[in-house]
Amino acid sequence: MRRLISFLILLTLKGISALFYRYKIGWPANPIQWNNIKLIVFLNHTSLFEPIFLGFLPVSFLWQLSQRMAAPGADKTMNRPIVGTLYKLMSPGITSITRKRDDTWDQFTDSISDDSIIVIAPEGRMKRKNGLDLDGNKMTVRGGVADLLSGLYKGQMILAYSGGLHHVQIPGEGLPKVFKTLKINIEAFEIADYKDSFNEPTGSPSWKKKVLDDLQYRLETKVPV
Repeated sequence: MRRLISFLILLTLKGISALFYRYKIGWPANPIQWNNIKLIVFLNHTSLFEPIFLGFLPVSFLWQLSQRMAAPGADKTMNRPIVGTLYKLMSPGITSITRKRDDTWDQFTDSISDDSIIVIAPEGRMKRKNGLDLDGNKMTVRGGVADLLSGLYKGQMILAYSGGLHHVQIPGEGLPKVFKTLKINIEAFEIADYKDSFNEPTGSPSWKKKVLDDLQYRLETKVPV
């Protein structure tokens, strides 16, 4: 029943999003293997309304997400009475975490199973209108995504570069605007190939640094204009 409720919510969000927004998608050169995705890395986190990107995903993949998605959600967001409840209904696999590497992160990693589809926004906070986070710091990719990647050995990973949603809704500034164009660029990689592309032992500090440096470079250069 929980999966059916999750799927119906995802399907409803897809329908509403497709009705009120247009999509400009930069598809990858390598085809996406929707049945083989293990990790989705969403870069350029700018709004709590990012579920409207569901509008371009295949219905069959939403069905998979309704049962298999595992994602960390900021406790500040998950504790909101409306948004937090919607996120929990949208995916029972969302785990509330703090911004610290504490036991909440361990609870999230423990929730991941062999057939999970992990979805993560590795910056860990939202970009504000001035291009920085709420505290005025540069948006950077944090280390959790490298830890997750080191524990995956097969399947496909998706890097999704959002063009941002500040033209739809700026955090803390009113209701979202409709009839806007949403831009996103996508790259697809075999997880094993991506991990092996760094000339360091997988999981080592030097390997993790290279992963984070690579994702940071992609964040700064591959986001749609």
